[in-house]
Formats: sequence, structure tokens, C-alpha cells
Amino acid sequence: MLYAMPELEAEDHRVLNELGSMRAELRAQLRSKPRWEGQLRRSLFAAAIQGSNTIENITISSADARALVEHAPMSAEAGEETQQAVIGYRDAMTYVQQAPLMEFFEYSETLLSALHFMITKYQSAKWPGRYRADGIYVSSGDPLEPAYTGPDPDHVPGLMRELVDWLRDGDLDAPAYARAAMAHLNVVSIHPWRDGNGRTARALHTLVLTRDGELAPEFSSIEEWLGEQTNTVRYYEALRAVQQGAFHPERDAHSWLKFVFAAHHRQAQRVKRRYDWTVRLWEELARLAEEHGFPERTVAALYGAAVGEVRRTTYQQDEGLSRDQAIRDIQALSRAGLLAPRGNATTRVYVLDGAATEIARAAAASVRSPGRDPYAISG
Repeated sequence: MLYAMPELEAEDHRVLNELGSMRAELRAQLRSKPRWEGQLRRSLFAAAIQGSNTIENITISSADARALVEHAPMSAEAGEETQQAVIGYRDAMTYVQQAPLMEFFEYSETLLSALHFMITKYQSAKWPGRYRADGIYVSSGDPLEPAYTGPDPDHVPGLMRELVDWLRDGDLDAPAYARAAMAHLNVVSIHPWRDGNGRTARALHTLVLTRDGELAPEFSSIEEWLGEQTNTVRYYEALRAVQQGAFHPERDAHSWLKFVFAAHHRQAQRVKRRYDWTVRLWEELARLAEEHGFPERTVAALYGAAVGEVRRTTYQQDEGLSRDQAIRDIQALSRAGLLAPRGNATTRVYVLDGAATEIARAAAASVRSPGRDPYAISG
């Protein structure tokens, strides 16, 4: 028996309709394939990887998360095991990105095992891809009282087969966000693996959304939002409210759905602000580049630096330049006082400087907002 799909209430449908409108608007805005789309996708992907791993106390900086997505060297601050953990999660989420394009795609235990293997392959003692053979519990502040105890290991294979059957055929008329949320809840509650259950559940959550026709994973994931400290606390509280310390699939999971719908709404608001910032920033940087007599392509370098930092190799690939062209552009922007170098050799990056910095700050101030709770009753 799995946690069953709860009946949605009028407020849930209102929140989902608002969320659908925001997604549709963003989809229409991206239809023209703006030049900055790839960079925006990468920044959202990096934030999702960073967020999901932060929940598990696997922490990397925003700069290292961007380096990870760009397949560039991470800093020495990220230890070897941490790097292996986030590389594995990047690979799993890269698979999720490709899944909507797979005509042969099918949910299976092997699929879930493969996702788990990618995420935990650096921990051979944790049985990557294999179900646990022992009891399992999630620790709490009191070592004598676990926060959660998973079902008996003998029940795991049957529960996972039931989950796969549901993924294929269950509640197909339910909203995609509801199906993704229930897949997430059931995986973390079955807790089928020795480690990596939360990360695999969150990857599956995003996979269900992308397979059901939502936006690309970079725009659909809530992992960036969940990874913020206060939201991580709320995340665990939402799970505990349903689980009550053990596997109780007979319990009503409606409070969990409300939490997930609100999280998606909040993240969609954030993506909308990031889109608005990107549009304004790109336009202002384009004017700045024109004033200095730089070619239009250099806006990509300035924008990359505004997001965090830009690498010569990334700029070169984004704009289809030769190595020498990219070097000349970066040097010209640096001489003009618009970029400043940081680091050296393989870790050399460039950040905004001078007038470009002021433009980025003004663009951010123009769209800054605390966001709103979609379930709050407005006056």
C-alpha cells in the first residue's frame, strides 16, 4: 500500500491555475529562443543541484555549482567526496533533462535504480542502485528516538513494484504537480536505499513533471527553494506531518500536497523575477557594450559575469568563438574596466567591474521582491 492521492480542494486548484499561468507565460517568452536562455538555464540548473545537496548537508558554493554545470574545475574548498556527490547528482539530473525526448522511455525499477546509482556511486558501501537489506531510520536530535523509521526491508521490493505500476498508470488524470509530489513522498517514505533517498526522490519529482509535459527541468525544479535553510526546515516538517515517525500510508497526504504546490508557486515567482532581471540586464549591458564600441557578442560575457562569474572557455563555447577571439574580447572588456580577473590558471574567472556592476545592481533592485504565499488570504 502506498500513500494515496488526496482529493484536491478549491484552493489547491486556484494555486495550480496561478502556477499554470506563470508557466505558460514563461513558455511563451522563451519561444523566441533569446540569446541568454542557455545561460539562464545553466544558472537555474546549478542552483537546483546546490539546493538539493545542501538539504543533505553536502554544501558547495554558488561558484562551484556553476563550475560543475559548466564542467569546469571546482575550487579546492569542495573536498573530493563532496565533488563526487554533486557530480553524481548533476549526472542524474542531466538524465532527467533528456528524459522528455526519449520515445522509448518507461518507468521501471531499473530506471529508479539507475538514478540512485548515479547519485550515490561514489559510496560503494551504500549499495548504489541496490535496495537495502536492513532496517533503516532517519536520525533526530535524540539518538534514542529516530525522526523516521522506514518499513521492513522485506516489504521494500513489493512497495517499489507498486510505485512503478502507479507511475505508469496511476492517477493519470491528476495534475502533474500532484503526481510528482506523491512520487516524491512515497520514495522518501519507503526509503528503499541505504542512502540517497531524498536526492533520488527529488530527482524523480522533477522527472515526473518533465515527462508529464511541464517546462524543462531547469524551470520546473523546486530544489533551489527547498535548499534554503528555513525552507529545508519546512520541508522536513511537511514530511513529518504526514509520516508521523513511520511508514503510515493510510494517512492523509493533503498537507504535503499543499506544501509542494506552494513551493512550486514560490519558485515560479522567483524564476519570473530572474527572467525580468535577465531581460532588463541584457538590454542595459547591450547599450553599455555599444557605447564602448564592443561587438554584440560581448554582452554574453558581461551577462555571465553578472550571474556570478564568466570563464573564457564558457564564453568561447557559448558564442562559437576561437580561443584567440575569446581571449581578445575578455581582455578588451577588462581594459575597459567592465570585467576584473579572479584566480589563476585553470580557475581563472572574471567578475563584473565598474559601470557594469552598477547596471547589474540597478537591474536587481528593479525586480527585487519577497514573494508571496499563494495560500494566504488577501485582504
